[in-house]
Amino acid sequence: MIVHLLWHVAHHNEAGENGAALHRDGETVHLDEQDGDDVKLLGVYSTPERAEERMRRARLLPGFADEPDCFVVDAHTLDEDEWTGGYLRC
Repeated sequence: MIVHLLWHVAHHNEAGENGAALHRDGETVHLDEQDGDDVKLLGVYSTPERAEERMRRARLLPGFADEPDCFVVDAHTLDEDEWTGGYLRC
């Protein structure tokens, strides 16, 4: 079963021109949590259409309305490992 996670990135990074926040890097929403970006999971949906509907509603809300193009929908297979290795602390 495929599920669709809806994320929003509130940008506080300084990666753009003259230290401005960078919102998109081409077609991709820019994300740098170490530089201050804040990622929120809005929900997990059974179809892309349901995720899109939630995105439309969220764009009307405070904060989300300020960055209406900074949503990401990711499809994931239920019960499948996503991170299969360890990690190192920096």
